Amino acid sequence: MTNFLSDNVTVACPEVIAGVVDANNTPALPYGEDSLSLELSKEFSDVFETEVSVFPAITGTASNALALAALTPSYGSIYCHRFSHINTEECGAPELFTGGAKLIPIPGKNGKITVKDLVPAISGRGDVHHTQPSTVSITQASEAGTIYGVDEIADISETAHAHGLRVHMDGARFANALVRLDVRPAEITWKAGVDILSFGGTKNGCLAAEAIIFFNPKEVKDFHYLHKRSGQLLSKMKFVSAQLKSYLKNGIWLRNARNANEMADRLSKGLSELSGVRLVYPTESNEVFVHLPHPVIEKLNARGVPINTFQFDCLATRFVTAWNTKPQEVDSLIATVETHS
Repeated sequence: MTNFLSDNVTVACPEVIAGVVDANNTPALPYGEDSLSLELSKEFSDVFETEVSVFPAITGTASNALALAALTPSYGSIYCHRFSHINTEECGAPELFTGGAKLIPIPGKNGKITVKDLVPAISGRGDVHHTQPSTVSITQASEAGTIYGVDEIADISETAHAHGLRVHMDGARFANALVRLDVRPAEITWKAGVDILSFGGTKNGCLAAEAIIFFNPKEVKDFHYLHKRSGQLLSKMKFVSAQLKSYLKNGIWLRNARNANEMADRLSKGLSELSGVRLVYPTESNEVFVHLPHPVIEKLNARGVPINTFQFDCLATRFVTAWNTKPQEVDSLIATVETHS
């Protein structure tokens, strides 16, 4: 049985592997001074249709924490959804990298926050006894697999900026959101008010490649030192940059995300038609959250089917499709669940 626990469990795509192998053929300057790394900002600038500054990283946790550290002082507040990855899955890394900034988790339907959720939470400005409102972080796609639309991002960003806050986007599954919305990358980032993006590649075909993207290069300031101090300035950075370069080339990242989304749609439809199974959240990216009766979960565990349960608004079982998931693998999972329902 194919493992649907996460898109982290799958292999890297052949184009990314080929890029790494090719980068291994020649020596290069260390610490990001190689030609591949030096070209990244230009390549991402082309993707986002504006001049950007790019800093590669090898984990999403580091990418998020560093991006937040670039925007948030140690005495600042970071507003995020209560189920967001930075709040529930990163072992305090944002607090560590910012030097003590406070995460302020706020509620929101289907894993997303709205302006109505955000505004009441913003408080303490100018009060020496409180952390200072500094940053809003949204996740694309959310931890519930749902997606922020262009207008939703723009509304949050406009409100954040009006309150003197900066906007960070955790884009671990940015490509999945992008192909679902069928818009240009600029439309759901800087044009909608996002200041900095944690651009994910690892979940969508890379080995270990993320990027911190500044949409205003003037705001980089001393970030080079944070990048180095965090251990994310690799001596052989060319191998990370080679992944990102190959990932972007010829739209590989979009092709990969499109397949993952299509397979999630197939899985979502198939599971939702089974007796006793219901969708917990709308399937908008490559994550499918369903409620399975406990006896079914026990039978699947006994069969050796990997099961991942999450306690969000309710207890839900999550299945995640990947860049290389095949229709027959999805159909096999649906048939297995049906057999044990």
